[in-house]
Amino acid sequence: MRLATALRAGAATVLAAGVALTGLGPALSAASSHREAPLIAADPAADNTDLYAFVSPERPGYVTFIANWQPFEEPNGGPNFYPFATDAVYTINVDSDGDAKPDAVFRWTFTNVDKRGGNTFLYANGPVTSLDDENLLFRQTYTLESSFHGEPFKTRITGAPVAPSRVGAATMPDYAKLRADANKRLPGGWNVYAGQADDPFFLDLRVFDLLYGGDLSEVGRDTLAGYNVNTIALQVPFTDVALKGDPKRNPVIGVWTTTERAKTRLTGPSNGSADIRSAERVQVSRLGNPLVNEVVVPAGLKDAFNAIGPDQDAGIPAVVQRVTDPELPKLIEGIYKVPAPAAPRNDLTEIFLTGITTKGDGPIKADLNSQLNNADASPASFRPSEMLRLNLGVPVTAQPSRLGVLGGDLQGFPNGRRLTDDVVDISLQAVEGAAQTGKLVDALAAGDKVDANDNAFSGEFPYLALPNVSAAGKDVAAGPSPSAAAAQNPQTKPSAFESGTGMTAVTVGASALAAGLGATLFVGWWRRRRTPLS
Repeated sequence: MRLATALRAGAATVLAAGVALTGLGPALSAASSHREAPLIAADPAADNTDLYAFVSPERPGYVTFIANWQPFEEPNGGPNFYPFATDAVYTINVDSDGDAKPDAVFRWTFTNVDKRGGNTFLYANGPVTSLDDENLLFRQTYTLESSFHGEPFKTRITGAPVAPSRVGAATMPDYAKLRADANKRLPGGWNVYAGQADDPFFLDLRVFDLLYGGDLSEVGRDTLAGYNVNTIALQVPFTDVALKGDPKRNPVIGVWTTTERAKTRLTGPSNGSADIRSAERVQVSRLGNPLVNEVVVPAGLKDAFNAIGPDQDAGIPAVVQRVTDPELPKLIEGIYKVPAPAAPRNDLTEIFLTGITTKGDGPIKADLNSQLNNADASPASFRPSEMLRLNLGVPVTAQPSRLGVLGGDLQGFPNGRRLTDDVVDISLQAVEGAAQTGKLVDALAAGDKVDANDNAFSGEFPYLALPNVSAAGKDVAAGPSPSAAAAQNPQTKPSAFESGTGMTAVTVGASALAAGLGATLFVGWWRRRRTPLS
């Protein structure tokens, strides 16, 4: 009852935004999906790493999806660096009615333009000052197609430029310009970007060394600092993804990404993507909520999970059992003697499989981010499934908290996922039942001691920091150094994720909420042009 009372104190403000919150209970969050399954670990170009979905902070009425692939891109990884696969199909899927099938599909395919031939091994043979610079010997373009409600795919843009891998200052003296040139505004108000970026996820991955060394001595190192990823970012109006085009009546969407490859793959060079679009394909990677396949799903089912759609999740008892009786609390109990909460964990079922709603007879007495909360959704067609769910009606927070709802910020994870949400620290608490007790577990209060990304985010689409150019894998302290971040990633505006500039505030009894919830969610321009190398 304490949780419900805390939320009711600010319910009127949220109701004005079309979001009915009468209480909020426990949920499960997660971290990242880097090399999470045996087969996809050997196919990094097709490996989804993270998915983010959030209301665009500087553009009212628009939602942003950011999907990343190819984990652990070391900046010095030439001469080929890190292209998207031309024999793969990359998708972002949106379910607006809760039947676990996509109502909107956004599909990318990529093409190589390789002029190196037998002449050179270089990616570029002189300074690159534009995306069509003759010195850029290897480049990629993409085609973006979309399909709504099962209709045939429609081409939105073709031949669009991909921002290249960032080779270094001598080759690409103004990478920020290259990124800006790769940002494309499409009809309908869409923004789209494809190219390399700093990996935005931050955490200490030494959790796999028997949970941080067995005594929490292995914390405080941002494992992903200095690494890059391949990213696709898309910004579209709410009306394009909401059920019946009505985000006021139907504000909740579910999102996941996939990668597909042809069932039969041919070796050898290929510059075209037309073949893969028409080929019979198989899904090889999937991502919704982060870390589900990495930590929740057991090793023997990881490849299978990557191959199925959300509509099949509830029909696999072994996966459902890992949600209702998760492994991680038992490991923590064995190592740190912190008692594991009793199973079944029906609280975790809501966040993974149904979203938070009072309409599903679950333990969380709130209506936040389940498609069942959409006025025009059919309960008879609803199917429990794993996906990242987002309520588009929750106003952008004036002062975002890295702890999301734990910090009194209802727009944070698991209501979608923003770049600055610290899902690991939340997870370590919630998996231990802090959501049930309303108290933090003191032994784990410091989390992994990585509280922010190593590079600052931008306040404009596509928000991500520019790719790193220094060697990755250093034992660096967590959090961005202001001077280093400015040099590495010059920005034209402060990040709305961090400063709250231009935000619309929502007050929902934040101080009472933070206290009551405890740990409720687990979860220069180049001055002269040099002569090209001969």
